[in-house]
Amino acid sequence: MALALIVGIAVADIGIGTSVHLGPLLVIAPTLTASFASPRLTALVGALAEIALLIIAILHGGLTTPNHVAQLIALAVLSTLVVFVCYARERHARELRQLRTVAETAQRVLLRPPPRRIGPLRVAWLYLAAEDDAQIGGDLLAVARADHPCTRVLIGDVRGHGLAAVDEASAAMGAFRECAHRYDSLPELVTAVEESVCRNQKEVADIAHDAGEHFITAVMIDLPDHGPQAEMLNCGHPPPLLIRGGRVTALNPRRPAPPLGLRALCVGSDHTDRFTLEPGDMLLLYTDGAIEARSPTGSFYPLAERAASFHASNPDALLHEIHRDLLTHTGDQLTDDAAFLIIQRTPTRHTPHLVSHADGAPPSQTRRPR
Repeated sequence: MALALIVGIAVADIGIGTSVHLGPLLVIAPTLTASFASPRLTALVGALAEIALLIIAILHGGLTTPNHVAQLIALAVLSTLVVFVCYARERHARELRQLRTVAETAQRVLLRPPPRRIGPLRVAWLYLAAEDDAQIGGDLLAVARADHPCTRVLIGDVRGHGLAAVDEASAAMGAFRECAHRYDSLPELVTAVEESVCRNQKEVADIAHDAGEHFITAVMIDLPDHGPQAEMLNCGHPPPLLIRGGRVTALNPRRPAPPLGLRALCVGSDHTDRFTLEPGDMLLLYTDGAIEARSPTGSFYPLAERAASFHASNPDALLHEIHRDLLTHTGDQLTDDAAFLIIQRTPTRHTPHLVSHADGAPPSQTRRPR
């Protein structure tokens, strides 16, 4: 395209004669090339434009006329500036790609995506970060195996935003993964994670810029491999949704516990809630960024109602439907991070008892809506 532009301008200038000067328009060629090509190609196009202007000058009176000399110098200077700008843009883009790669790697290590299969469970997850160029934020999710055998699940939401929230979420997930296999009961596990969160809070919480309370709402769930019985301890988090046969039931706790980081303010023992997760049932866990997501008209996203309307038979299909529907509802504009974790119990006789990545990389991903 740039070569055709140079030839067209040169032919038009030569054909019109000396009454009209179209040679200065040749600067358009390197300028357009810089928008999509490398500095080297931009410099080559600039050199071709300079040669074309030189030919025009020779045919229109020679190289000694002040007008032609000025045009040649101006085109050379402008082409050089365009090449410099193109080089600076390429360098900035390369540095940005490197930074994003490092950030994505670090954030993926912090989040440590759950496997698609763990014990008798299918797992799908999704993290939608509201902040530009972010992969994760203050929401957290983790899945870990215990020895008895069972699967422990955590989903939570750190109060606040930014890097401090990422630090707090990372500390909580690390404590959960470390303690999940050490404690037999769910209250003991929650207490251990609480102690770790409180220990790390002074180091990672942004107390200097945010003097308010620092806490993490969370739900921890114990899913034994054998039998449908499950146990939940809710620490001030939105209730999980149990999807069975097209019906959605909110698993509201009888007595919710305080959020992690504030449990010292409450005296008394933790109360767990029991429920059943039969083969084929799906458990939908989420953070408040999902249910507080607003449409352009200001209405909240009705997650339970929409989940009941989707006739999905597996976690991946349900997650896909929710993801698409949520972005449609909000017009691709989330104001807060949103995390989803969907778990389905499979028939025991078909279930591998080891954590499996054999199905390949999961379609669930961490991303920002566009």
